[in-house]
Amino acid sequence: MSTGSVWLATSEQQQYPALGQDLVADVVVVGGGVVGLTTALLAQRDGARVVVLEADRVGSGTTGYTTGKVTSQHSLSYAELVARQGEEKARLYAEANQAAVERVAELAEQVGIDCDLTRAPAYVYTLDAGQRDKLEEEAAAAVKLGLPAELTTELDLPFAVEAAVRFERQLHFHPARYLAGLAAAFTAAGGSIYEQTRVLDIEEQRDRTVQLTAGTATVQANQIVVATLLPPGTLGGYFAKTRPTRSYGLACRLRGDAPRSMAISIDTPTRSTRPWLTPGPGGLIVVGNDHETGAADVDTQQQYRELEDWTRVTFDVESVDHRWSSQDYTTPDRIPYVGRAPLHHMVWVATGFQKWGLSNGTAAAMVLTDLLADRDNAWLPVFDATRIGDAQAVAKLIKDNLKVGKEFVGGRFDHPVEQLAPGTGGIVEYDGHRVGAYRDQDGTLYAVEPTCTHLGCPLHWNSAETSWDCNCHGSRFAVDGAILDGPAGEPLEQLDTP
Repeated sequence: MSTGSVWLATSEQQQYPALGQDLVADVVVVGGGVVGLTTALLAQRDGARVVVLEADRVGSGTTGYTTGKVTSQHSLSYAELVARQGEEKARLYAEANQAAVERVAELAEQVGIDCDLTRAPAYVYTLDAGQRDKLEEEAAAAVKLGLPAELTTELDLPFAVEAAVRFERQLHFHPARYLAGLAAAFTAAGGSIYEQTRVLDIEEQRDRTVQLTAGTATVQANQIVVATLLPPGTLGGYFAKTRPTRSYGLACRLRGDAPRSMAISIDTPTRSTRPWLTPGPGGLIVVGNDHETGAADVDTQQQYRELEDWTRVTFDVESVDHRWSSQDYTTPDRIPYVGRAPLHHMVWVATGFQKWGLSNGTAAAMVLTDLLADRDNAWLPVFDATRIGDAQAVAKLIKDNLKVGKEFVGGRFDHPVEQLAPGTGGIVEYDGHRVGAYRDQDGTLYAVEPTCTHLGCPLHWNSAETSWDCNCHGSRFAVDGAILDGPAGEPLEQLDTP
């Protein structure tokens, strides 16, 4: 079994050089995922000189680890949006995401991207009779907002459901191949991509330009789009206005045909399924078991075991070929932040997609492209990146940050470093100090300072991904201290080991 993204394992990615010289551009896009590359391509088509800077490889972030659903069906969303935001803002959110579904299909056709793009219905369902009313309310709200929705009990899953909401003509595709196609189209149109180029600093200049520091080089631009999963450092304060969560995925081969639809449950734990076309009609993607990143009481290995157990009980599984996990951020009001960053003039952001980043991220790119070109965008009011939110959102924000505050309290160590077995890691005692350590299968010991370089929260060991995770704001680090996910901008301090 492969322990990495099924999409990255089944696609060929063009390599791009690292930035090695100073540059000047109209627009710099930071991040090579769906938001960054869609924005870059559309802005390049508008006539701007655009440069994309990616800290790792194109598609190596959340887009490359997504479920691959492109849908305006966002589990239970629309009834709550109407109740909290009013019908007008809920309609804007619905219009933006349905338009994003069509824009993805349009771009794939225009550019000629071979990414297994397929139309299929998307369902949200429950097995619990006590939750039927929620789906009835969701269906009514979605229809009223103009979405292609209907209430039903008929699905192609191998079990009966109490109720479901069906959205017609949604999409699923191979996200890594789609990104590769966007990147190729962008560079063919004159744009430039630089990989292995982490942005270390963003500074607005007095002459109303933006200067980015990336390694030893700088980029001067008129505008910058920060399209990373979460803006780095303390930019915009989004680290305090979102919560990080992880979920787990499997790519399986069934002995019979897999369901052709996309489906997600509202029951706990969540189960999300869609076809996996690469191996043929028996391919199936299963995703679920959400939890907050870095949660100390979560056994990450157990998350995979539970997901595989459910899959084998529910379907006739021949093999599980790939497993992976992914991360995203949720906002207090469950609407992404898109637009101008607070206290900035030339810095634009997009974050907080709550696992619906392929549609929300494409909608964000459409909004950002208009803003870069100084055009009005009708959807901006609902996504406004400077908003504070309603009373319920503010209350949740306070609660979340109180929880973060508790994380700053120092932790214990589990045992002396000598007791650390090969293939295991954790907080251990070494030479009288509390350190984060991992011993690989060959016996090599890696030791780091187990404190997040973002704002100093203690880190927790993730045994399934062999990483150090921060429960405060979602930064993640490799066993040698290298950054896996932001908002941290500096690696962990490596410690000498025997």
